[in-house]
Amino acid sequence: MKKNIIGLLALIFISESVAHSQIIDDSKVFQLNTITTAVPFLIIAPDSRSGGMGDAGAATTPDANSFHWNTAKLVFSKEEAEISLSYSPWLRGLVDDIKLSYLAGYKKIGSRQVIGGSLRYFSLGNISFTSANGTPLSEFNPNEYEILGGYALKLSDYSAVGINAKFIYSNLTGGVSNSTNIASAGIAGATDLSYSYMNPDITVGAFNSTLSFGAAISNIGNRMSYTDNEDRDFIPTNLRLGTALKINLDAYNSISATVDFNKLLVPTTPFRNPDDLTEIISGKDNNVGVVSGMLQSFYDAPGLYYKDENGEYQVEKNSRFIEELREINIGGGIEYWYSDILAFRTGFFHESAVKGNRKYITFGAGLKAYSFGLDLSYLVSVTQNNPLANTIRFSLSFKFGDNNSGPSKVGEN
Repeated sequence: MKKNIIGLLALIFISESVAHSQIIDDSKVFQLNTITTAVPFLIIAPDSRSGGMGDAGAATTPDANSFHWNTAKLVFSKEEAEISLSYSPWLRGLVDDIKLSYLAGYKKIGSRQVIGGSLRYFSLGNISFTSANGTPLSEFNPNEYEILGGYALKLSDYSAVGINAKFIYSNLTGGVSNSTNIASAGIAGATDLSYSYMNPDITVGAFNSTLSFGAAISNIGNRMSYTDNEDRDFIPTNLRLGTALKINLDAYNSISATVDFNKLLVPTTPFRNPDDLTEIISGKDNNVGVVSGMLQSFYDAPGLYYKDENGEYQVEKNSRFIEELREINIGGGIEYWYSDILAFRTGFFHESAVKGNRKYITFGAGLKAYSFGLDLSYLVSVTQNNPLANTIRFSLSFKFGDNNSGPSKVGEN
């Protein structure tokens, strides 16, 4: 059985990756080796604020969406509680019925603890199943979701840790099977670990400022399978490191700059001998356990390989290390607030051309009135035919209470 062409293209582009392929240039072979995983929707930036700053959020000031970026920083929030709802039509340049929704909220317990959670829902639109001869069989709406519970604890005035537990469900076929594979929904359990440092007692020139750092490892969980015959795929375990500096220019104006570095802690596909696929020419076997895969991801890139004059495969010197560096994505941006009422944002996200080639500029704006907040962001691709181009995100938030134990002395957002 087969899906219709729209459904198939959607699933391909949702993974934000390309198949492992090769481009032959004289005697050398350059490896386009994108790391692919199951449930890639887990690493899509869900909210408009971070979406307007180049998909960066490890060290920005906290809000309810911090469960995705860095749960630990929630203990530094001003408010006692917050609820946020975000929505984005996804890949709308390709299809018009894929949507990402995200609901998150937290509650402070005293001055040192926070509990909360989030629900992420990803609808992949409608697809049609047909028999081998093209006879229509059924319609189905593939969907995926994540249910998350989180906890954060303040260790000192400036540092905190956080942990999340999550349940992940992915139903892409509705149980429709063929003669060789019995299809089923993919299920996984995972955890996130995070750390935050936020110091509001920094001076930059004559301005009071806040310096922050954040680190998080997300989606540490079991491998996932959709059939009883295929190997299990890794979920997108991700390491995120970030820093941010917020400068309070005066009583009404503040500006922040932030940058995140991301790396998937998932094994890279090795280069195998085309004549004997059991032989690995360069790289490491990627059929390993979760913990082994996380560690191996730092040194298993196959690099640039080619055939020498004797017909033997060789690996270009230092190319493996260079490929490891190319697996690090960089996102960052700037946020300006006027009187904690009106915000403007912009940012940039970069991914290597051989690892997915996502490169885009982001813009965003925010409006706050009392306990109500509205944010939106817009993505402009700098590469041609990017299915992420013109992505729009909307977020609504409601804040409750005001807690002055947070780190920001002037207008934390």
